[in-house]
Amino acid sequence: MNRARARARTRIPLRKRLLVRLLIASVLIAVCSVAATAWLAVTTTTRALREEQGQALADDMGILARLSGYAATHPDWTGVGATVRELSARTGRRIALTTADRRPLADSAPRGTSLPPTAAATVDPLRTDTYSEPGAQLSGTDPRVVGPYRLTPLERAKLDAVARARQRCLSRYGVDTTVTHTPSGRPVVTASDATAVSGYAFDECGDGRLDMPASTEEKALTALQGRAGGCLTRAGLDPDVPLMFTGLPGTSGRAPTLAPVFAKVVDGVDRAYGKAALRAAQTCFETARRAQLDPYVAPVAELFLGVGDDGAAPRWVMSPANKAKVAGAAGLVLAVTVAVTAVVATRLVRPLRALTEAAQQPPERHARVPVTTQDETGILAEAFNDLAERRERLEAQRKALVSDVAHELRSPLTNIRGWLEVTRDGLVEPDTELLGALHEEALILQRVIDDLRDLAAADAGTLRLHREPVPADDLLAQVAAAHRVAADTAGVRLRTETEGAPWLDADPVRLRQALGNLVTNAVRHTPPDGTVTLTARGDGERVLLEVADTGTGIAAEDLPLVFERFWRAEKSRSRRTGGSGLGLPIVRHLTVAHGGTARAASTPGAGSVFTLRLPAATAPGDG
Repeated sequence: MNRARARARTRIPLRKRLLVRLLIASVLIAVCSVAATAWLAVTTTTRALREEQGQALADDMGILARLSGYAATHPDWTGVGATVRELSARTGRRIALTTADRRPLADSAPRGTSLPPTAAATVDPLRTDTYSEPGAQLSGTDPRVVGPYRLTPLERAKLDAVARARQRCLSRYGVDTTVTHTPSGRPVVTASDATAVSGYAFDECGDGRLDMPASTEEKALTALQGRAGGCLTRAGLDPDVPLMFTGLPGTSGRAPTLAPVFAKVVDGVDRAYGKAALRAAQTCFETARRAQLDPYVAPVAELFLGVGDDGAAPRWVMSPANKAKVAGAAGLVLAVTVAVTAVVATRLVRPLRALTEAAQQPPERHARVPVTTQDETGILAEAFNDLAERRERLEAQRKALVSDVAHELRSPLTNIRGWLEVTRDGLVEPDTELLGALHEEALILQRVIDDLRDLAAADAGTLRLHREPVPADDLLAQVAAAHRVAADTAGVRLRTETEGAPWLDADPVRLRQALGNLVTNAVRHTPPDGTVTLTARGDGERVLLEVADTGTGIAAEDLPLVFERFWRAEKSRSRRTGGSGLGLPIVRHLTVAHGGTARAASTPGAGSVFTLRLPAATAPGDG
């Protein structure tokens, strides 16, 4: 047997063995996991690179803004080296400033380090399009370039006093404000909520003193008017167009800059001369202002940005060593996964092998397997043990069936043989009474054989039914008529009851056979003057057929066995008094073949009720 099992195992192809399948599945899962992890790492790295690029761009803009501010507040680049080195240390970038002809002004890299091939930006506070802080000029001028517009300390003190007075006035109206200063030193009163400044509060507190130019600003505006006069004349405009200082309202949160001044002047020109004159006047004042501020700012410089003082390779480049580490980590994950899967698969296969060995045991051994797990393998082991128990019960039932069939056939055959032998020996004359007895024994034998044939057909699934719509009342009347003589002989009243007019979808012959078996049992177990009642009634899509008697009843412990083969309620009964024990099993099989159910209920000493629940049919002509 062991050799047979070994041969059976070797006949299984390697690729179909459970262990190999689990290993292949685990490897595929591991590969997918590693691939997914790698994809996630690449995605994360790409996102980090983008963020790094964005940060680098922000750093570049910060460097440019810082150097533009230095140029806006210094007339030359002397002393910018400290600022360049501080910015380089903070950002990790190489920063170099040169003149337009590449003459070095300041460089964070060691002397002699070559410059990048192209400049990153041009530092010119009078012509910048990258500065984006609040107050940046529409003309591209850095707002930190104030030049001759810078207020004197005395002027600042006076305007600060006016700003504080306005702040106190607005606070009396429930408006919270703060005071800030523009690069020129002019104070600006800013409301925390600009929409909270009502017209009444503005009228009461807005005395206009913060919007009037100081003496320094007045001189600078006069000089600007003179510088722009020639350009305005060449444009065909009046060179004496009044240039008024129009600081923005102190509570607006914006500093009074030159752009609003242009807007006022140009607005006046627009009304007088039209759109073309507007653009011409704006160009004249922008050109004049740059010329006015030029002596106060550092010369134009070129800004070069690199990746470090030593000119190293760009960041985020994976080295061969890092690549080897990634590959090694992926291989380790794969190896660990395969090893763990092999251990798990071995534990899974062990109980399956035990199941295989138990299944290959001879049927008479009814082997069992231990249930060691609570997973699918454990459930399979429990199912196998249940199957073994059912097989054991079926084997016992088979043996009992053979014994019962032999007993049922032996009695009539023994009687027939005995009478025939004594008749052959001349001990008994073959008269009519003897022939009748032999005929009765032959009928008993025929009924047993017919019952066994019906049960065999039901077990094999070859029991054929010829269904048709059957009226329940006619069916009960036919069964009652067939058993009327036997009931009258036993002194039992046999009656039928029908509620409504239910129809059955059934084989009338087989159904009469099933009801006949129930009526025969009921009459046999009902004493004289008792009653057997056949009832039919509808129950939705089903019809209930009941056979009730007033007989001796069945004990509660015997009710689950009434439909078993060769079972008798009274073990002392013979074939002639207690039946063969096959009638009720035939009833159950016929009912199940119709798609119904059979149920028994009984009260000892009061009688029994057998109920058949069968499919209903539509009466002809009702569809």
